[in-house]
Amino acid sequence: MPAINLFASAPRDLGRDLVRPECVLTNKFGDVFVSDFRGGVSRVSANGEQTFWGGAHPEFGTLQTNGFALLDDGSFLLAHLGADQGGIFKLGRDNRIGDWLLEVDGKPLPPSNFVYLDHQGRVWISVSTRTRPRADAYRKSCDDGFIVLVDDSGARIVADGLGYTNEVWVNPAGTELYVNATFSRELIRYDIRNNELLNAAVITTFGAATFPDGLTMDVDGYLWVTSIVSNRVIRVAPGGEQEIWLEDSVQDHINWVEAAFQADTMGRAHLDGNPSTTLRNISSLAFGEGHILLGCLLGDRIRKLDTSIRGINPAHWSTR
Repeated sequence: MPAINLFASAPRDLGRDLVRPECVLTNKFGDVFVSDFRGGVSRVSANGEQTFWGGAHPEFGTLQTNGFALLDDGSFLLAHLGADQGGIFKLGRDNRIGDWLLEVDGKPLPPSNFVYLDHQGRVWISVSTRTRPRADAYRKSCDDGFIVLVDDSGARIVADGLGYTNEVWVNPAGTELYVNATFSRELIRYDIRNNELLNAAVITTFGAATFPDGLTMDVDGYLWVTSIVSNRVIRVAPGGEQEIWLEDSVQDHINWVEAAFQADTMGRAHLDGNPSTTLRNISSLAFGEGHILLGCLLGDRIRKLDTSIRGINPAHWSTR
């Protein structure tokens, strides 16, 4: 069991036979949507029924869905984390997959990490790195990640030079964007003005063996961050103070990964070799009604814990 758990329950399994369920979303009806490396999205309904939508793209084959967004019409935008080519693709409930955004500023999108729909109908996309292979960017010096905005004026890069851009979160008013930079180990806030990102400020910097990935906010203004490798859920106060709410770590593994990170030799084995059997390298989180859900890079299901903490409802909250 986790060494630290400040939630109301131990983690419970949700779903079955999922493939790299990295990103998790939920809605007010109790449905849980999970990214699936079989080229789509799986849903676990409130009654436990499980559905998969997806398949093969006619040109790119099976999309490696990393982050995804749920649109008003029930379709999905998928961030494709391909080995060489990225992009954002639209998936309908009829399993049709079409191109949505393949290039920005005249250049093909690199492997794409995350896609986010805000309350204003804008779409934000994170690209972790331009480096190939991606594992060569698991470095303190990584600074080639960026953020794309897609709005009525089209698609464009609005922030660049980030240390492995991961999940983003935008407040309901649409005036602030937060982003995790995994390998510079920073949580950064931008002001949004006239659809531009301004006044970048580091809210907090994470310490040894903490690599921020998933991101959301509760109704009291605390940010919630997942850390891959160390399997931590961290609550970050508005002033940047950190508190670990959940941890399931193997200290020898953490020490090994941290030593490799400091020596600039960290690679895929340090992520994929996580020995934890409970949380399986947690990567994302979402608040539901009375619980929190955790996506897992290495598992075949996600994890669910009870909590009285309420999250801020996402833009897709009323979409089934």
